[in-house]
This record gives sequence, structure tokens and C-alpha cells, in this order.
Amino acid sequence: MVAPVARASLFPGNRNKNMLQEGAHGKWTVSSSDESAEEDSDSEKPSTSTLSDAARGRTSEPQYPCSEARKAAHKRKTSPLKLTDESLSTEIPPAAKQRTSQEGLGWCLSSSDEEPEDQQKHAPKETVKEEKYDAPKEQSLNLCKDDKLSENLKAEEYNETSSEAQDTWDLLNGGNPFRFFLTKVSGIERSYNSGALHIKDILSPLFGTLISSAQFNYCIDVGWLVRQYPQEFRKKPLLIVHGEKRESKAELLAQARPYENISFCQAKLDIAFGTHHTKMMLLLYEEGLRVVIHTSNLIAEDWHQKTQGIWLSPLYPRLPKGATGSSGESETNFKSDLISYLMAYNSPILKEWIDLIQEHDLSETSVYLLGSTPGRYQGSDKEKWGHLRLRKLLKEHALSIPAQESWPLVGQFSSIGSMGADGSKWLCSEFQESLVAAGSGVTPFLKCDVPIHLVYPTVNNVRQSLEGYPAGGSLPYSIQTAQKQLWLHSYFHKWSAEVSGRTRAIPHIKTYMRLSPDFQKIAWFLVTSANLSKAAWGALEKNGSQLMIRSYELGVLFLPSAFASLPKTYNCYRLRLSAWRE
Repeated sequence: MVAPVARASLFPGNRNKNMLQEGAHGKWTVSSSDESAEEDSDSEKPSTSTLSDAARGRTSEPQYPCSEARKAAHKRKTSPLKLTDESLSTEIPPAAKQRTSQEGLGWCLSSSDEEPEDQQKHAPKETVKEEKYDAPKEQSLNLCKDDKLSENLKAEEYNETSSEAQDTWDLLNGGNPFRFFLTKVSGIERSYNSGALHIKDILSPLFGTLISSAQFNYCIDVGWLVRQYPQEFRKKPLLIVHGEKRESKAELLAQARPYENISFCQAKLDIAFGTHHTKMMLLLYEEGLRVVIHTSNLIAEDWHQKTQGIWLSPLYPRLPKGATGSSGESETNFKSDLISYLMAYNSPILKEWIDLIQEHDLSETSVYLLGSTPGRYQGSDKEKWGHLRLRKLLKEHALSIPAQESWPLVGQFSSIGSMGADGSKWLCSEFQESLVAAGSGVTPFLKCDVPIHLVYPTVNNVRQSLEGYPAGGSLPYSIQTAQKQLWLHSYFHKWSAEVSGRTRAIPHIKTYMRLSPDFQKIAWFLVTSANLSKAAWGALEKNGSQLMIRSYELGVLFLPSAFASLPKTYNCYRLRLSAWRE
């Protein structure tokens, strides 16, 4: 039995054959959010005019840690190009036309996805991190007289109407049995946001009377995060789990100085180039406990005009006193897997949350937890994390499907790491073998026969997006890496999401799935923080006897067998895919 395909957020379209060529030659159409091709190539360097900018009531960079790509995108939003009649008629110098560097275009290396040998060759002096996007600066909130800053602050505005509040209440009462949601997007038709969630919805008193919370994330604007909580919850204990070090850690701690209720847990990153990329919320209420696993950074931009995904758990009730340690477990072993993931941090600070999870009943969970934690794993430990964990789950729980070699794999992500000189190095070998795994009763077949479709935004997707070119700041894929793996681009398909109204909302969501040839049924579906990289998923070493993972990641896997109790009309994912055209 295989579930029919459900409605979701990605809709692959045309094959993207010319993505690299456009990016490499800088074919950028001038728009209000773009920089001139004649702009100084040093524009990506940190600004030395912070004081003068502040005196004029604006700032050139965000005050929380973020990547160079996001800084460039932020600068474009605060200082858009203004064209005059004279500039329109001025021919761009040949040197500017021929510039191939992606500096200044918002495309940058991702430290969590790039392999060390590549990073050392072309990384900037400062470590560049993946995916961080700029939100308005905390100090800038009182400078709204500046029109440009006011425009940026719109990303932070969210006012819920009574009808939207009713929608949220309905969602909590079984309106979405899969508990998979998209985030609300500003600038699209209201109907497309029906059934979607904003972070303020998630933290709303409708969801429970908050006692304390823990936020696991990569890029965090502390002031903005605090303002997303309702006024009555803003002084409740808040634990922030992060992976920042040195100067970036100092900046993060400085943001929290005004808030006595905030504490921190630093995730250990002992393997070079790893990141704490997990995005999760633990919310303790008077009424119970809730777990939220999602794809958004804790900054305004990620909750404004991007396509993001959320899995929202049921409200887990507290177990009766005297319940055994194994009580409250689900058929998917979600409770024990979540505890194992938290224990992997090896942090006494998280002991309190581990104990709280033990005290609650998580038996209503219908998804499988799929995480990555930094380390080198051998023996049975290899199957605890990364793509080998996915392989194990599919072998044990995936249902048999007819002619499965014709069922394609679809991957969709916001960042790409180094895949090697050809597909045999990782993508079409160990990684594909994990994604095509099936139950033990399934007839073996050659994994190379399974089509792979990779969905990644094109230059035009970015140019025509709601954010314009600054959206490229959250799509790090360096030209240096791309030129080394031209073979990969034959797998590419452009981003399109007409059914959900999100074609112009650049995807920061990451999803992987196995579909029937006609795209009407689905064998499994995964929403996760993990991009397409060995750092996130792991890579085999020592002739396959060891799995090495650099980063923390977390996602949830949907399998039809776990939803067998749903009515027939619900026991499916109705994912409408637009036609694939060569």
C-alpha cells in the first residue's frame, strides 16, 4: 500500500540547464533591490562607516552573526540602486560585464555544506556560515523616520485577524492530521495563507499557557525572537541552543543582556566546518508539552517572504505519577529518539528538558525523527544519524511499491555542498542508496535506474521573487563549487509552487521524497533542516566502516504506514506537481 501524494510546498518545473551560465556571467537585471554592475568590488567587505551610518539614522549591517551573503542582501535592501535618465543611457564598462565573481551578487559559500578542501582554497578570511539572513537591527527600532529602515521593519509586522485566529484554532483541533504546515508569506493572496502559520501563531496562548521554552537554531536575533512571544510570556524562562563561537558567541550573548530570563547552551562542534543547523522549539505549558521542528532561522526575514516548513506536534499530556520510563512512547519511537538526540549534545543544561520529555506522553506522534549530530560513528552507531538513519527507517518501515525502480527521488533544498568530481563520489552512491532503500521483502534493483530530480531556484526565480535579488543571500552555492561539479546541474529543476501560491516566495524549506512516475502517489516524505551536503547527511569513511557527520540537523519523516488509522480521504499526501518538461 502506498499513500497518494499530499499537497505540499514544492512544485518542480522546467529543467534548469542554464543556471550556472547565468550565475557565472552575472546576468543581473537592474531592479530596485539590485546593485549596479559598476559597483566597487570591495562592497562585500565589512563597512567602516558604522558611526556615520548610525548618525544618519540607518545601519549597514545586522548586529547578530550572519553570513557574508546575508550581509550583502541586507545592504541591497537598505541601499537600493536609484537610477537616473543619465545612468540608464550609460553603457556598462566591459570589465564590469565580464566580471565572473559572485561577490556582490549575494551568492556565497556555505561553511556547513562546503568540504574543507574546497573552503581552504577560496574561503574569505572570516568563516562564512550557511543560511543566516539579516533582520532589522535591534537598535534601529527607534529610527523609523528612515524610509528604507521602515521598509525593512515591515518584515516584523504580523497582525492576526479574528478569522485567522479561528483558522489557527481549527488547525489545533484536527484540521491538519499530518501536522505539516507552511509559514505565512507576506505579499501573496490571503487564501494561500489559510492553514499556514507564523511564529506568533506557534507561540500564541491558543497553543497553551507557556511555562518555559527552548529554542534550537542557527541564526538568532534575540530581540526579534523575544518580541514574537505574547507580552504575558516574554519573561518566562527561555533557553537558546546555538553553535556560535568566539566573536559570534559574544555578539549573541550581548543581545541577551537586557533579558534576565534568557540562558544559553552552546552545542559542541568538534569537527571543522560543522554548524548547529537544527531548528526546533520545545514548549512547556501548564497543559502539557509541544515539540516544533521547522526550517526557519529565528530572524524576521525568514518568517516574512520565504517558503518554510513546520511540523507541529500534538499537545503531549503529562504522564501520571509513577509511570515507568518507557511509558508514553509512540509506535514510531519518537520519544526515545528525541531523548537520544538531546543526549548527544552531552550538556547538563539540557538534562532538565530530557527529564520533562520523560514525564510526558508522546504516544500520539505519527512521524519518525531523523537527526544528524557531529561525530564519527562505527558499528550499530552508524545507523543512528544522517542518511544511514534514513536508510534504516525505510528498510524497516517503508511499504512495498510496484516497479519501484521507476519511482523518482525528489530533493529540494536551499544550499549545496561539494559533491565530488562525479555522481559516484557520494550523490549517486551512498546517498542514493539510502534514499531508495525499501523493506526486506522488496526485490533488489540497481539504484542507478532510479531517476533523481533536484529542485533549486534559478537566477530568474530569485530575480522575480518577492524579495528580489536579496533572496539570493539565503541560497549559498558558490560559483567555485558549481564549476567543479557541472555534472550535477543536469539533475536540476527550477522552483515553482503555483498550487500554494509560493512560486515567488524563495524556498528555504528542505524536503526529500519518493514519488510515483505520474506524481500522484508518495512512498515517503521528509521535511528537515538538512541541505544537500555531506556535512549535513554524513559521508562514509574507512571503506564504509565509519560515518562522519559535521553538523547538527533535525527533521521528521512521514511514512504511510504510520497514518494507516486515518480515514481513507486523509491517508494520503495530495501533492500536486506541475508537469516536468525537458
